[in-house]
Amino acid sequence: MTTIGVAIPIAEPYGTELQKFRAEFGDPMAASIPTHVTLLPPTEIEATDLDVIDEHLLGLAARFPRFRIRLRGTATFRPISPVVFVPLAEGISSCEVLQSQVRSGPLKVDLRFPYHPHVTVAHDLDKDALDRAYDALSEYDCAFDVEYFSRYEHGADGVWRPQRSFPLAG
Repeated sequence: MTTIGVAIPIAEPYGTELQKFRAEFGDPMAASIPTHVTLLPPTEIEATDLDVIDEHLLGLAARFPRFRIRLRGTATFRPISPVVFVPLAEGISSCEVLQSQVRSGPLKVDLRFPYHPHVTVAHDLDKDALDRAYDALSEYDCAFDVEYFSRYEHGADGVWRPQRSFPLAG
């Protein structure tokens, strides 16, 4: 068995910038999780299913148009979950449609919570650290074009690493 995830990596320089903020807020997962918008949360699969999964992802990516994401401000899932994130101000509906297509066929899985595209910047930290993250990025604003999404694998060392990218239609 292997654990995979599918996500849109945040374009540079924004991905590195947000990852540095996450580390500065004291999030111990900052170095282990590349900055991203989740399309498929961590999912355990048989390693022998990777070829079928990749074919599924290649097919849908080839049909899905490129789109723009704008990240702006901060929001939180508190009190339900101790998370501060940068929300999408543009690209929400494209992410919603794309994730529903990713989570079909060989990747049909149920979600614990309704899908809400976002970029986590602080998770499982104390109240003061979460408040600091919320305030520090309240004016954050960036935009980039999404040209691909990636399949990640969770390593034995706890690090999420991109394994393959899937280019979107032009």
